[in-house]
Amino acid sequence: MEEIIYKVTKEEEGTRIDKYLALKLGEDYSRVFVRNLIDAGSVLLGDKEVKPKYLVKEGDKVLINMPPPEATDLEGEDIPLNIIHEDEWIVVVDKVPGMVVHPGSGNPKGTLVNALIHHCGKLPETDDFLRPGVVHRLDKDTSGLIVVAKSDKAMRSLAKQFQNRTVKKCYLAIVKGNVEADNGVVDVPIARETVDRRKMGVELSKGKPSKTVYHVVKRFGKHTLLRLDLHTGRTHQIRVHMKHIGHPVVGDSQYGSSREMARQALHAESLGFTHPGTGKYAEFTSPMPDDMKEFIEKISS
Repeated sequence: MEEIIYKVTKEEEGTRIDKYLALKLGEDYSRVFVRNLIDAGSVLLGDKEVKPKYLVKEGDKVLINMPPPEATDLEGEDIPLNIIHEDEWIVVVDKVPGMVVHPGSGNPKGTLVNALIHHCGKLPETDDFLRPGVVHRLDKDTSGLIVVAKSDKAMRSLAKQFQNRTVKKCYLAIVKGNVEADNGVVDVPIARETVDRRKMGVELSKGKPSKTVYHVVKRFGKHTLLRLDLHTGRTHQIRVHMKHIGHPVVGDSQYGSSREMARQALHAESLGFTHPGTGKYAEFTSPMPDDMKEFIEKISS
């Protein structure tokens, strides 16, 4: 069982504890999951259990005893998928925002993996039984391309390519503010934060090397559309790097942006790698989703 501790800030004071924890735990955990934790006595204020309606106060230390995922068989679910390529080795999906990639404590079903098990019948096993076939992931509210292995051979090939950083990953993002340089590089290490374990941050001394190259596509005065190339694949990398340079991704409330969109304006536009079956380079692209297009139309008018 994992212990997570949060300390309430002045700005957070007065928030119901169920809402507070849902915001702190982030996108992978639902409000219902948080309520269940509270009802089960897994949320403590000091050494006392709390009620969902408790209003947090500045300085409160909230402890969560996070239960491990239940080791149950994964079930296939008939969930619509936008599959843009499939063969005997791989399946490439254009993931919609709001879909979690694989099951976890807060999302036992309704995930991309559940949908693919229904579609494919079986996926190759990994070290984590909840992530069959998964060699990389996208955040819940990030849309775009993800490749999943359908065989052990494909699993090994893709995993090695991601490990060796030979996979080409390109994203589109709408960020806050006017990015002045046409091109730039953010090359600063990232590590998990010590207080809020659900967040990542720039850590110069203990972080892992992280590099993002960005190019301005178009400026809109108070916003900028960027195309970003990932040279590493750290958790929340683009979101953390954009916050670091003072241009957080639009809609990314977890990293300091206002909720101008219902989700963070981040889209995995293209994905290129050596096909594990043919040995030839393969690249796939996905158009900008409608919600990002609509936001651009709004800020352009």
